[in-house]
Amino acid sequence: MRPLEGLRVIALEQAVAAPFASSRLADAGAEVIKVERPGGDFARGYDDAAQGQSSYFVWLNRGKQSVTLDLEGEAGRAVLRGLLQGADVLIQNLKPGALARLGFAPADLRRADPRLITCSISGYGEAGPMADRKAYDLLIQAESGLCSITGGPDEPARVGISVVDIATGATAHAAILEALIRRGITGEGAEISVSMFDVMADWLAVPLLQHEGGKPPRRLGLAHPSIAPYGVFRPRTGPPILISIQSDREWRALCAEVIGDAALADDPRFAGNVARVANRAETDALVARAFARMDGDEATARLDRAGIAFGRLNDMAGLSTHPHLRRITVNSPNGPIRLPAPGARLVGEDRDYGPVPALNPAKG
Repeated sequence: MRPLEGLRVIALEQAVAAPFASSRLADAGAEVIKVERPGGDFARGYDDAAQGQSSYFVWLNRGKQSVTLDLEGEAGRAVLRGLLQGADVLIQNLKPGALARLGFAPADLRRADPRLITCSISGYGEAGPMADRKAYDLLIQAESGLCSITGGPDEPARVGISVVDIATGATAHAAILEALIRRGITGEGAEISVSMFDVMADWLAVPLLQHEGGKPPRRLGLAHPSIAPYGVFRPRTGPPILISIQSDREWRALCAEVIGDAALADDPRFAGNVARVANRAETDALVARAFARMDGDEATARLDRAGIAFGRLNDMAGLSTHPHLRRITVNSPNGPIRLPAPGARLVGEDRDYGPVPALNPAKG
């Protein structure tokens, strides 16, 4: 028996953030009924990479049932009222206030059913000067300042995945699970509000504190703003390699085993992380020269021997064939799709994952 079997979730959702949260509930056994607008969740049209289907949609909607409702009409709203009867969780990421205008304000739903857990996902929350503004992943990356610390020295950049949406969905998922645990103790549900901006601001706590402490972070590309050496270096042959030095003990090992000059560990310019960061150009140049003398296999062998953390600079082709990539297979209207497996595993339990739903004809 999966942990959430017997739980009913109604998801008025689209795009990425809310579907991420509800997909994890579905993985755990909850009955998730996805309510789509006529024409369907617009994420169905993001691309056609997964056997002619949207890669976003097949990733985030496995294991759900889909029902298409026109909530502008009374017939559609009546169907939704029926679905909500006895539901445990309502997840929605409609525009703030839209659900209330349709007659389904979360506070009213909870008054009628105090055990209900509602989770509303929005760009900027339910109140405040920007509450009514539309918000999508890249817009929040820019508005929150994330883009300003992402990329190389010359210009800001987008994080290469929908990190704001995913972070928001994961935050909503955790909050819903907390509410379910509390309901199991007290019998009371909860009204949860998750703002994409709030989530990203929380994740940006370190660079924000650095800025307010007079040390604003700089964009460094494939390097770490607070640690050195921590970045990418190129051996004579093979792909670039990223290394991470987290302590002075590791720095000493790097000097002795990889750079080949143990005395560098006691050089005042490099003797502690603060000094190495202040002298980043010289620090990185020392490491770069050492790597340039070795081929890739020798470099990785020395790093392993020294106990230094490292990783190759892979691309998606490298991930596709990576020896540690675990996969699951889910069915879809166009055939089976192989996806990366969820990160958490329950030891001794093999989990089945439900199919990706087709778009049902409009109802109501």
